[in-house]
Amino acid sequence: MHLPISDKIELNILHQNSHQAEKNKIKFNNYNLLCLNIMSSPGAGKTRLLEITLEDLSKKFHSAVLEGDMTTNLDAARLEKLNIPVVPITTGRACHLDANMVSGGLKLLEKKINPNLLDILLVENVGNLVCPAEFEIGEHFKVALLSITEGEDKPLKYPIMFREADLILITKVDLLPHLNFDINELKSNIASTNPKADVIEISSITKSGFDLWQDWISKKILKFKNN
Repeated sequence: MHLPISDKIELNILHQNSHQAEKNKIKFNNYNLLCLNIMSSPGAGKTRLLEITLEDLSKKFHSAVLEGDMTTNLDAARLEKLNIPVVPITTGRACHLDANMVSGGLKLLEKKINPNLLDILLVENVGNLVCPAEFEIGEHFKVALLSITEGEDKPLKYPIMFREADLILITKVDLLPHLNFDINELKSNIASTNPKADVIEISSITKSGFDLWQDWISKKILKFKNN
């Protein structure tokens, strides 16, 4: 059976990306640096999540961020105010970060700080529910955000994103009293798509759930460092 040329090209691209992702992971491991790939649709709250998270996380661990965006450095500028190393990666027309982009970002990070001095690298991917999940970047864990304003059906409509996630953060739960939204239906859809994923409800307004999220990160860092 012969694959169409378009399928062959796609497989080759994914194969090349996977090869570079493995190289990235080897680098991360050599630096003893845990890497998280933070993914979601636009507006789910990734940058605000990182702003709040890093304020507390930086008291216990040394952190850095690779900030993916299609055309601007606006989100990177927000995170730089926290006085941590931030490297913006502008993807142009690409709707995701790939392993080569992250490799380039890591080289720029190395000019800012010795990665051996870091504990965790947070990679904020481009806002998109499809492509980021298909392109490994060498991360140790994938974190997917889903805001309740997006609807209960998203894990079913975009299964790759949620199937690949190690942790799913349900964001903007402070809006639950104001929306016709069934969070139990959403959790059921998540479970049917990925029963192994951890799930945390979180709000950047009330800060509910952030203790659980911070605890999840801390445990992952300590376990990684002790392996």
